Amino acid sequence: MITIIQRVTQAKVTVNSIDIGTINTGIMALLAVEKNDSQQQVDRLLERILNYRIFADENDKMNLSLRDIQGGLLIVPQFTLAANTEKGNRPSFASAASPELGRELFAYVQQRATSIYPDTQFGQFGADMQVALINNGPVTFTLRCINS
Repeated sequence: MITIIQRVTQAKVTVNSIDIGTINTGIMALLAVEKNDSQQQVDRLLERILNYRIFADENDKMNLSLRDIQGGLLIVPQFTLAANTEKGNRPSFASAASPELGRELFAYVQQRATSIYPDTQFGQFGADMQVALINNGPVTFTLRCINS
């Protein structure tokens, strides 16, 4: 499982000209499911996102987490993050989850995230989405959770 997290002052995702997820200060996470992922990776990844210290404290040091600042979380499915781009001019999606597994695990992400962190919004799996954000910093990190 791969995610790109971005510290934002605002972010939104739109489908068919309708805003389906909007947050102010917080984290926007682009999420890709790989073919060997399971609910265990989802649980670990959500805990990392919620506790990753990327917000400034009173000394302007990155010591505060999303939970600490009680910010918003916007999770957007993006299977292209699972692409292998090491060779050639066309990405390979051999490591990406099947659409069925991706849909199943993204549904689990939605259920689990809202149960542990209610201020969570989502993109729509399989939809053509437009994503807008103001990246604060900019601060952007890649997080991976693999089978252990």
